[in-house]
Amino acid sequence: MVLAIDSSSLVASVALADEDVIIAEYTVNLKKTHSQTLLPMIDEIFRMTEIDKKEVEAIVVSSGPGSFTGLRIGAATAKGLALALDIPVVGISTIEMMANNYNHCNKLICPIMDARRNQVYTGIYSCEGDKLEEILKPAPMAIEDLLGEIIKLGKDVIFVGDGIPAFKSAIQDTLESGYYFGRQNFARQNAGSLASLGIDALKEGKAVISDLFAPEYMRLSQAERERLNNGKKDENK
Repeated sequence: MVLAIDSSSLVASVALADEDVIIAEYTVNLKKTHSQTLLPMIDEIFRMTEIDKKEVEAIVVSSGPGSFTGLRIGAATAKGLALALDIPVVGISTIEMMANNYNHCNKLICPIMDARRNQVYTGIYSCEGDKLEEILKPAPMAIEDLLGEIIKLGKDVIFVGDGIPAFKSAIQDTLESGYYFGRQNFARQNAGSLASLGIDALKEGKAVISDLFAPEYMRLSQAERERLNNGKKDENK
C-alpha cells in the first residue's frame, strides 16, 4: 500500500492505494495554502478508512515541475512522513502523472502547466498497451515551440493541465484540427493517478530513502532569476 501526495499546483490531492484499487482519494482544487490543508487531508483519509499508517510501504510524491512553494511543501510532508514511518519515498513527474489520466488514449497526450512568460511545463506521451511512452521529455518551453513539435508529429493530441485556460486560444489559432481538451474530471493532477505510477516505480526499485529525495524544479525561481539579473546589472555598471 502507498500514500500519494500532490501539491504541485493549486490542486491538493492525497490518496491511499494498493495494486488492485484506489482505496481513498481526497482532492481539493481551491486557492488554499497547502501547508494548512495537506496534513488534515492525510489525517482524514486514515481516519475514514481506519487504516493504520504502519501499513503504508512507501510515500509517493509529485517531484515536479510545478509551483516552487507547492513542491517544497509536498516534499517536506512526504519526507517527514517517510522518516517517521521508516519507509522510502517515490518521486513521480507531475507531467507524467497528468498524462497517466489518459493512459488508454489512442491520441498523443500533452500535459501543459502554466509556467508564466508564455511558457509551459510540458511533455508529450503516447500509450502502448497500458503503459505511457515518452515522446517529448518533460521540460519548460514556449507554447509556440511546443505546438511546432506537435505539428511535426502529425497526430491527434489531447491537452490536459492548468495551462489550458491560459493557452487555449493559442492552441486553437495554431492547430487547425486534431486537438482535444481533457474533461474536467481528468484534466488536472490527482493523487490516484500518482499512486498508480508510484506502485509501478516501487516495483522497479525506484524508491529512495527520504533524505535523498528532492523536487525537480526545472528552472530557477522568480527570486533567483531576479537576483541573477540584478547581479548582471551590477557587473555592467
